Amino acid sequence: MNLTEAIQRLVAEEHRLHEQRAHSKADRKRLEQVQVELDQCWDLLRQRRALREVGFDPDDAEVRPPQVVENYE
Repeated sequence: MNLTEAIQRLVAEEHRLHEQRAHSKADRKRLEQVQVELDQCWDLLRQRRALREVGFDPDDAEVRPPQVVENYE
C-alpha cells in the first residue's frame, strides 16, 4: 500500500468512527490512534515532497514518532 492509499484508508476509518452514534472506549482509543497515524502520514508526505523539490531522494524521508508530529504548532 502506498502512502496516498494509507491516508485514504485512515481518513475513511476516521469518518466511520466519527459517524458512529455510540463510542465505546475501544472506539475512542482507535480514533486517537487513527488521528496520530494520519498526522504521521501527512508529515511523511510533506517530507517526501520537500526532499523531491530540492533534488534529494524522497525515500530518505522517515516516519517521525508520534510525540514529534503531535507537538507541531
